[in-house]
Amino acid sequence: MSELDTLADAALEAAIAGGEIVSAHFGAAREVREKAPGDWVSAADIASEQTVRDVLARLAPDVAFFGEESGGDASSTRGWYVDPLDGTANFLHGFPAVGVSIGLVQDGEPVVGVVHAPLLGTTYRAVRGGGAFRDGRRLAVSTRAPASAIPATGFPFRRKHLLDRYMRAFNGALHEFEDLRRVGGASLDLCWSAEGVFDGFFELSLGTWDVAAGAVMVREAGGIVTDWAGDPNEWLWSGNIVAGPPAVHERLLALCRASEIIN
Repeated sequence: MSELDTLADAALEAAIAGGEIVSAHFGAAREVREKAPGDWVSAADIASEQTVRDVLARLAPDVAFFGEESGGDASSTRGWYVDPLDGTANFLHGFPAVGVSIGLVQDGEPVVGVVHAPLLGTTYRAVRGGGAFRDGRRLAVSTRAPASAIPATGFPFRRKHLLDRYMRAFNGALHEFEDLRRVGGASLDLCWSAEGVFDGFFELSLGTWDVAAGAVMVREAGGIVTDWAGDPNEWLWSGNIVAGPPAVHERLLALCRASEIIN
């Protein structure tokens, strides 16, 4: 077993432990507060992150940690990026599409990804060069033609200054593809894109903890991940992400590039 496989096992154990916290709080969220307009955090987020941190500190003590809620060491060449409850708004509204997302970034590249959806009973795991899996079943991106594709997306509702640019890409995609979906949890959107449930994913200004794990899944399932300008690396830090099967990614990228042009 490689070192990355060992670290993926650690991430899996941590994600499941965090998921138990999320499940225990579902339907009875406590200590809910708004960090910024539309950006919620609850006691479940905090407790899940602490649990994930504790498990990773025990199983992989030499790897730095950075969590959405508590921060950490973002300067290390190797570190975990953790969203302890991706989809908090879904969680607070009783919608079970939420995930515990753990990505390992090494030398600027995500190399391990685990996303556990505790309320759906599914777990995704990927290691660079080792493939992507859902509950042990190997994943592959879809082969649908762009005209019949249904990509997923997310709205930049917290960053209104990005709405005009986003809506240009959104409108183009709605004409280009069969339809679009918006679930509200980027980590799961990326996993579903890796699985072929969705035919890709695009969003602006996400956190590294939102995309690191799911992007490993897409790449290991045969997809492409870039930013909105086509850069294969910058998306990890900007959060401007375009992901999907090659043919759909090509069309999504063209629309996202064109969104910067203001007539």
